[in-house]
Amino acid sequence: MANRPLSPHLQIWKWGPHMLVSILHRVTGDGMAIVGLGVLLWWLGAMAGGAGTYATFAEFMGSPIGMIVLVGLSWAFFTHMMSGLRHFVLDIGAGYELDLNKTWSILSPIIAILLTAGFWALVLLR
Repeated sequence: MANRPLSPHLQIWKWGPHMLVSILHRVTGDGMAIVGLGVLLWWLGAMAGGAGTYATFAEFMGSPIGMIVLVGLSWAFFTHMMSGLRHFVLDIGAGYELDLNKTWSILSPIIAILLTAGFWALVLLR
């Protein structure tokens, strides 16, 4: 084999908040695509199926397991959105300073949790 440089591996890189945000961005995108699509298709099928079918859907989504799914989907949405906004700022050439990048990497999931809590407070307390 030729003497070529090896790619950096996880043993070389220090774990940082930017890595967590990047992984969360991918995981939440996949989660929304898979779980969100399943819930959307079930909801559309329940609406097309009539009152009884929709009542079954509404009963499940109102149960503790259904609420966990819905809260999880909204958390995934807000986490993906905040990470996407962070990447948008990076794409325009800003935010590459190490301290600023680390700060936004830490704040991104925290803001997503606050947005999720605020959203569900609005939904449930209305």
